[in-house]
Amino acid sequence: MVLRVNINQIEPATRDWICKVQIVEIGRPRESLDKKCTFQNLILEDEEECQIKAVMYADEIEQYAATLKLFHTYLISTARVKASQASYGKPIHKFYWILDKETVIEQIKPSHEVEKALPPPTKLNITTFDHIPHLMVDSAAEIDILAIVLRCGPQKNAGRSHHRCREITLCDNQKSQFLFTLWEDFGEIEGHEIASKMATEPDLLVILARSIGISTYQGLSLQTRYNSTLRVNPNYPQAVALINWAKENKTMLLGCPSEKTSTSSSTAPMILTTGGQQLLSIADISSAPSMGMFYVEAEMAILDDFQDFCVLECSGCKQKKRTKDRKDFDCLKCNRKTALVPRCSFQIDLIDNTATTTSSISADLGEKILSMTAEDIFDITCTKRQSLSLTHVHEMLSNKVFTIQLRKSSWGSSNTTHTTLSILSYTEKQHAPQTTTDRTSKKIKPLEITEVEVIATTTAAASSNAPPKFEPPTPIKKV
Repeated sequence: MVLRVNINQIEPATRDWICKVQIVEIGRPRESLDKKCTFQNLILEDEEECQIKAVMYADEIEQYAATLKLFHTYLISTARVKASQASYGKPIHKFYWILDKETVIEQIKPSHEVEKALPPPTKLNITTFDHIPHLMVDSAAEIDILAIVLRCGPQKNAGRSHHRCREITLCDNQKSQFLFTLWEDFGEIEGHEIASKMATEPDLLVILARSIGISTYQGLSLQTRYNSTLRVNPNYPQAVALINWAKENKTMLLGCPSEKTSTSSSTAPMILTTGGQQLLSIADISSAPSMGMFYVEAEMAILDDFQDFCVLECSGCKQKKRTKDRKDFDCLKCNRKTALVPRCSFQIDLIDNTATTTSSISADLGEKILSMTAEDIFDITCTKRQSLSLTHVHEMLSNKVFTIQLRKSSWGSSNTTHTTLSILSYTEKQHAPQTTTDRTSKKIKPLEITEVEVIATTTAAASSNAPPKFEPPTPIKKV
């Protein structure tokens, strides 16, 4: 006798069962990490909206290609049931199914006399942007997000690791932003799809990203993981609502002034950079969303000449270490013996006519300000145990105003909220500040900004006369 059951009633020992499910997500075929096989992930949902992952391999992918379609309903019998592994994140169910040659799959068509197809799915296990910081302590966390795509960068190599990636900027309906890194084939395939649609379609795109990871290394960012799936403009009620909201607020989301803004309004007009990005005053940073990227126009000054201007990090995973000893060590994260390499990293003060705050600056951006490499900085401060001579830096920064792109990140631990600012790019304005005041006397109570680790990469200018272009930082790849 065949048992008609739902997903939660099925275990590895269950025999002769049948379950009515709908495919609510179907990934594209991908290679396994060891390159030995091809697999394809699906998410199935039953009549009670319980979800489970299913997977197909090599031959079955081709066998079921014409049968298994997104949002279609099926009667599935006796799939192989296995316990989920948490090696690559937290599973959506304690078991998962393998659809193989011995699995019986019957599609329920509209003309079916007895069974009715399940209605379009509405259940999404979405993590909102404001909740993400509370998950950062769990490096294995995998989340689903629904977000608007504001920008899509080109394919590039990620620093010294040479992994291919593409970075996109996401936004929610509260205007909070996250950098989302699409690694390897995600950048090449889904990233290319996103870039192509952004170039040809008039409206902003919305993506549903499932089983993605959170990167703690860059302060706060998102990235694809081994089992991730991405879908553009999905047909869920929540996605349709967000698409319509993005359409109505496109001008505001892209940082351009609204045509409906009146100069006589009691609301202060939006201040923009010459590139059209919204500017905040430093005093307004504390009231800005707890996460996101924005611009300020400010002077920069190094008020602490005796801070550490570099750190040592693993040459593989880029994890910062407290030691100043460059001997090789066994990195547990890389699972091999590796070397420590210096990275420029220090605190710099930002000053405008409303307040002063402290931000971190690192890697190429920091080296550019100091006019020396991380190796030179380490040699002077750690090997020779001397202080850096910063007279030329103070002179270079004096009486100059910069347009600075900042990232604000926040996360909680032990009932305390930590907030960090990090510089993603800066360019010098071509005119002097309106007033010049001694930086020390000008410093007001700073915003509570703690230490952050961030890597910024620099794209060389086309010519020596062209202004430098800066790329946002790239997080460390996790599978």
